Amino acid sequence: MTQHNDSSRPSTPTASGPHAEQQVTLCSPAELADALPYLLGFRPDDSVVMVALHGERGRFGGRLRLGIPPVSEEWPDVCALLAETLLTGSSKRGARPDGVVLFFCQDPAPGETAREVMERLQPLAQTLRLACGRLEMPVHEALCISDGRFWSYCCPDPRCCPPDGTPLALPGTSVMAAAATYAGIEVRGSLRQMEARFASLTGDCADEQERALDAAAFALVPRILRDADCEGVRQETLELTGRLVRRFDEAPPVPGRAESDARDDTLLTAEEAAAVIIGLQDRTTRDRAAEWMEGPQAPAVLRVWRAVARRCVPPYTEHATAPVTLAGWVAWSIGDHPEARVALSRALGLDPRYLFAQLLHRACNEGLDPEPLRNCLRREQADRALRTAVRAETAATRVEAAAPTAEEERPRRAARRGGRPGGPVAGTGPGGPTGPAGRPRVRRRSVAREVRDRQEGSQ
Repeated sequence: MTQHNDSSRPSTPTASGPHAEQQVTLCSPAELADALPYLLGFRPDDSVVMVALHGERGRFGGRLRLGIPPVSEEWPDVCALLAETLLTGSSKRGARPDGVVLFFCQDPAPGETAREVMERLQPLAQTLRLACGRLEMPVHEALCISDGRFWSYCCPDPRCCPPDGTPLALPGTSVMAAAATYAGIEVRGSLRQMEARFASLTGDCADEQERALDAAAFALVPRILRDADCEGVRQETLELTGRLVRRFDEAPPVPGRAESDARDDTLLTAEEAAAVIIGLQDRTTRDRAAEWMEGPQAPAVLRVWRAVARRCVPPYTEHATAPVTLAGWVAWSIGDHPEARVALSRALGLDPRYLFAQLLHRACNEGLDPEPLRNCLRREQADRALRTAVRAETAATRVEAAAPTAEEERPRRAARRGGRPGGPVAGTGPGGPTGPAGRPRVRRRSVAREVRDRQEGSQ
């Protein structure tokens, strides 16, 4: 069944914004093609996109995007994995898909036409349709979008789906565009434009940054590898990052994403960026930095991670995995799912084995709530603050327990003067000597010793 049959009409709520209950019904391949950027929040490049359908009217559900594998021999395995992932993710959210819509988005290579792209990707579309069918997820429509035109792989009728494709609607002119504008949904541009926000700097700035990274690695890596110095590097990295967050927060972004990123690049020096980049390679430091994921400064934190990622110039490109993953985490935490997915996908592109990015990417794509992870980080932050306070209090009581009391100090002063102490000792009574406020000093010292001995015994 295809979307040309009005018995199955996909619909989607304009999900974020003050009018979340509004429903939009899409009846044709043209409307589906126009809706894709609003479903993802950006225009996908070189991507295969799967959208789950639920119910008789084909309500849109989970979405899955992957870069088109360049090697056709990989397509069968990739298609089987994609179909299984969409089914698993949808089932975890409570309902297996009743159908699927597929999109294949790729612009022509030099010397290639859009129609040739469609023909080249047709075996991929057929393989994915079969993979979905084996899992009892019928494909209702499969569209190829290339160079401003679209083709249907499901409709054989040239009257509605001509061989040369159909032009896409002008941006902002469709019913989906109007509904998205009404609901406050924004399309961020293309996938390439979003990924460019994490791309390494080039030119003279890159040369300066490389020298700073060399110096920071020479100075910090040995300290990170020594247990005695590692905690010091962590504190320095987090304190420096905190100063950068305050600096960025005091300089609101300027209009235009490219212009805003360029201005943000001027807000930190090569040496500051290098120190943060090298420091974040320590997992504990990265985990503590992940605690900055909410509150009024969260947008500034996201800008800092983007700017730091852009400073990971060759040969330190892979070092960007940590700040890009942190950017994805902050974006997901504050509800910016399109940026979160793009950032986490880029992090895995830099290092496919990076476990933190793997876990976040899977959770974000499965539509899970980030609140449990936020709660975990809040508890860790509170526990660490408590441990710090206990250590500080213990150190203070040790110093106080080692210091002589006034009664112990008086004979020493008298002996140094060559005299003898005279007069009764003030504050004596059943409870022993007391201080000005009447608190029993001896008892306080004994409690301090008890706390100290107990803590030392537990270590």
